[in-house]
Amino acid sequence: MKALVHAEKTGFDGISCREMADIQPRAGEVRVKLKTAGLNHRDLFVLDRHKPTDRPLIIGSDGAGVIDAVGQGVMNVRIGDEVVINPGLGWKEKSDAPPQGFEILGHPGHGTFAEQVVVPADNVVPKPQYLTWEEAGVFSLAALTAYRALFTRARVRSGMKVLIPGIGSGVATFLLQFAKAAEATVYVTSRSEDKCKRAVELGADKAIDSNEDWNQALGGEKVDLVIESVGAATFKKSIDQLRPGGTVVTFGASAGDIVELNLRQFFYGQYNLLGTTMGSAEEYKEMLQFIQTHQIKPVLDQMYPLHQFQQAFNRIGQAGQFGKIGFLIG
Repeated sequence: MKALVHAEKTGFDGISCREMADIQPRAGEVRVKLKTAGLNHRDLFVLDRHKPTDRPLIIGSDGAGVIDAVGQGVMNVRIGDEVVINPGLGWKEKSDAPPQGFEILGHPGHGTFAEQVVVPADNVVPKPQYLTWEEAGVFSLAALTAYRALFTRARVRSGMKVLIPGIGSGVATFLLQFAKAAEATVYVTSRSEDKCKRAVELGADKAIDSNEDWNQALGGEKVDLVIESVGAATFKKSIDQLRPGGTVVTFGASAGDIVELNLRQFFYGQYNLLGTTMGSAEEYKEMLQFIQTHQIKPVLDQMYPLHQFQQAFNRIGQAGQFGKIGFLIG
């Protein structure tokens, strides 16, 4: 089968589009003939985490397709079923943190940037019929991350004021759509005038230039909740924009892992700081029900054939996208 494989070199230089042997499902597993797959920032990080001394790895976490083989004992799905893949492995019930042994498809095990992928049968669910194959293949990781951040961790509710710095990523566009569906007021920031405009078209109540004074741009208005994924470049401004007793939920640090925190300001402000990553199978099912109830679709940026992986990785690496980047496979 054709696949995007990382081997022999660290970073982007280690990726190639090449032939790999077909994989047969074992007991409790299914094989999915993939139609589409989604690119995430995680796939960039894997290029450095996967070492030249490790075995060749098919990267990729998101995907959708048709089951073409089942292992012994599989009863919940059949050959021919159209499915989407939950990329989280080993996290079943909602909990404060993932259990020991939790992994994400695409590292350390093979992922979805291939014509086929083998996953546990419990990790496939019926494809939402209102989604196209392009939409179905790109949403899972980003939508699950956004759902847990907003609903499990932040407990967002109607009337809350939510700030999303750095609009444009797949998770951020889902955060915007989910928060609006929950009847929150949503503000976003971006350095890009075009992304600000598109965010307003998507439902944002106000879009702010990241380089502006956020407090002045919002007329002194403070927010109940900030969902942070930018990190060092915006974290202080995010804290400054909170009302007393407000909450920051963070799941990423695209602009730097290390931040300075004024502890006195923090405890006098009675602020809450919560971390989150991905989500459980229980939350994945809740998220699917939520998007189907509200008919929410991923914002598609661009789709590429597998052999054009360089263009796709360059686009996400330069943060040029608005929404999801994906691959057309089958």
